[in-house]
Amino acid sequence: MTLDIHSWSVSAADVRLVAGTLLLIGVALAACWVAGVAHGRAIVVASVRAAVQLAVVAAALRGVFAAPAAVVAVLAVMFGVATWTAARRLSAFSGAYRAVVVCCGAGAVVAIGVVIGLPMLHRDVRTLVAVSGIVIGGCMTATTLTGRRLADGMRQRRAEIEGWLALGATPREAVRDVGRSAMHDALIPALDQTRTVGLVTLPGTFVGALIGGAGAAGAARFQLTVLVALLCAQSVTAASLIWLLGAPTVLPQE
Repeated sequence: MTLDIHSWSVSAADVRLVAGTLLLIGVALAACWVAGVAHGRAIVVASVRAAVQLAVVAAALRGVFAAPAAVVAVLAVMFGVATWTAARRLSAFSGAYRAVVVCCGAGAVVAIGVVIGLPMLHRDVRTLVAVSGIVIGGCMTATTLTGRRLADGMRQRRAEIEGWLALGATPREAVRDVGRSAMHDALIPALDQTRTVGLVTLPGTFVGALIGGAGAAGAARFQLTVLVALLCAQSVTAASLIWLLGAPTVLPQE
């Protein structure tokens, strides 16, 4: 009888999860439909992919935690998917994929190296995977935002850039202000999240640590480490990308 009750509780939880997920997706689709924004298919596809990918990752991590050497493969997959996703968004630049790999790699290595190398947190496989996933994701976001803003700035300020080139400036000098503006805007989400943590939001890392059984002080320590690591990684990533893509031989076309 106990087993049956337990099985029913798990089944009920699954039903509530599915029902709630479908309801949230439906509301999102309705909001896009009312606003006339054609993101309906993207929302559905993204949600389905998230569910499948999280299920696969949850199963894979069991093996990783049992065989720590497998963490290398997990981190490689994370990094590969992140760089491929970001590079797709920067098709306006030639050689974008190579630049994305270098920049994301630089940002991730510096931030994760400090966090694990000191160490700022417990030095174990679980911490490495958790911190690496968050930091690599932040590098992906910084690359996408910086690159897209850089491309848009070059298009919008094309006449200004061509004017500087006509006056004898090098391509890097002509695009320097556009690059600075792109990096400035790309870092705003991370800065706002860090400024308002605990006052406006309780980020998922903090809440997850609490749910996982950590004390409030331990959860706060983990969250602070993650936020500052993200700022470091995204700053290095954005600055590197501006340097690599900030001296174009050909300006992006409209």
